[in-house]
Amino acid sequence: MAFLNNSGDIILDAVLTDSGRFRMAKGDGSFKIVKFALGDDEIDYALYDKNNSSGSAYYDLQIMQTPVLEALTNDDSSMRSKLISLPRTNLLYLPVILPNEKEPIYTRHSSGTWIVATDQNTVGTITSPGLIISQGNTNSAATTGILNGFNPGGNGTALMRTDQGLNTTEIPTTFTLDADLVETQYIVEMDNRFGSIVDPQGNPTTKSFVDDDNIATYYFTKNDGNGQGMIMDIGQDETTDSSIQGPRGTSFSFKVLASVDLRTSTFLFEQLGGANLSVSGAITGGLTCRFLDTTIRVMGFTTGYRVDIPVRFVRKQ
Repeated sequence: MAFLNNSGDIILDAVLTDSGRFRMAKGDGSFKIVKFALGDDEIDYALYDKNNSSGSAYYDLQIMQTPVLEALTNDDSSMRSKLISLPRTNLLYLPVILPNEKEPIYTRHSSGTWIVATDQNTVGTITSPGLIISQGNTNSAATTGILNGFNPGGNGTALMRTDQGLNTTEIPTTFTLDADLVETQYIVEMDNRFGSIVDPQGNPTTKSFVDDDNIATYYFTKNDGNGQGMIMDIGQDETTDSSIQGPRGTSFSFKVLASVDLRTSTFLFEQLGGANLSVSGAITGGLTCRFLDTTIRVMGFTTGYRVDIPVRFVRKQ
């Protein structure tokens, strides 16, 4: 990775991603660029100087001369902040996506991540008796944020949820979010070596593709076969528990099924993770585990806003 000198003439540095090069290499004429994205990851808009004594032509000079990153072939590392085009000029706020941690069923573990127990032995030890979280159970807070990754459809109600809308107190929650700002489709990315996305009932979902870096991409649409029960409208009343402070759009809820490798062996934990992790909060006391940290990325299809959710897979030593 390197920076391009942007102090002189404007430089256009374009490369194909690994996936793009793979498709072009087929040589069958099927490779066509039909969409593209722009990003402003390197830009610090605080450098805009509207009081520059040299005049308006110099207001954005520092921004224009900011060094920019060389184009990257790894699509997972490039353009974390994508630009969007909206024809409307009357928007004071844009929607965001935030994790919902208003109830124990959604809240992350005290370690700061959502923990996924990967095998039956770990699930059976860390829970009592086999319940990850049970609302109304006086001990439910003890295992908050621990998901059953061995059998997501079995005992245990913990899951991950994100909420979407305008996160401002300037507009009441009773206002309806404009239809063109409501996310009805979500894109989810996660490392395919570690697990897969399942719905809140533990049913498998369909991944669209897996790239050469083992990142699986899922597309979920409200009320279709791959998004049924996962994308829901958020109530507009003041009492609805949501991470969004203003007008609300949709929520996206899911669970994680650990991969066969994580459920049956310690190989990936030994190669990519660590050991001797003490998982506090288990009803039966502390638990020493192997662990593997990763993130799951949730992105809105309409606005491109995305949030990275920290996830830790654990396996009893």
